[in-house]
Amino acid sequence: MSAPKLEFVTTADGSKTIFNPLVGENYHSKHGALQESRHVFLRSGLEFFLEKNPGNDVSILEVGFGTGLNFLLSADYCTRNRLNLSYTGIEAYPLTPEMIAATEYESYIDVSLYQSFLSQYSESLSRELSLNHYSRLEIAPVELLNFNTEKTFDVLYFDAFAAIHQPEMWTDEALAHCCLFLKPGGIFVTYAITGNLKRSMKSLNFSIEKAPGAPGKREMLRATKK
Repeated sequence: MSAPKLEFVTTADGSKTIFNPLVGENYHSKHGALQESRHVFLRSGLEFFLEKNPGNDVSILEVGFGTGLNFLLSADYCTRNRLNLSYTGIEAYPLTPEMIAATEYESYIDVSLYQSFLSQYSESLSRELSLNHYSRLEIAPVELLNFNTEKTFDVLYFDAFAAIHQPEMWTDEALAHCCLFLKPGGIFVTYAITGNLKRSMKSLNFSIEKAPGAPGKREMLRATKK
């Protein structure tokens, strides 16, 4: 029997996401893929960090690269603001280039950046590449606990599927492993907030805060590494 196929879904703000029938969940919020990505990761993560740590260079680690939407919005922001971005995504099950292209995210960002991303996406799964003067990307096609790097990062986008569908991604072990690569003072952001997650982050020596959630969610979690 063949595996169920991934399906495209148009979310409430008109942007596309993908439904994974094996997991039983969309890659992004049904209330709006674009507005969730902008709110949770770009504004509450990257922009929040830069407001507190002005500079010309920033590095991001993403758990759950998926369609690349979080990367594209972040790279577009850094390009417009002339900030040097080093971005590493962890994705155990990379989408095909055809699936990536079919998301049609080019209307949300600089066209030349988007075209560079599409043309180099496959190669970025094996090495770090420069997509334009400001943005570098590499995608590690491994499971989270098998990821390793000598790099450390300013911001960690935690965008795994929800714990109810993918509980192994939200264990103390998984969270501790990815947070190893976050610099002191670095920012961890995710769309979720649960009692277990708050306890885990506190045990990892993070200060935590409830931040306003994206549409469809009242709150989200942001944490700062002490």
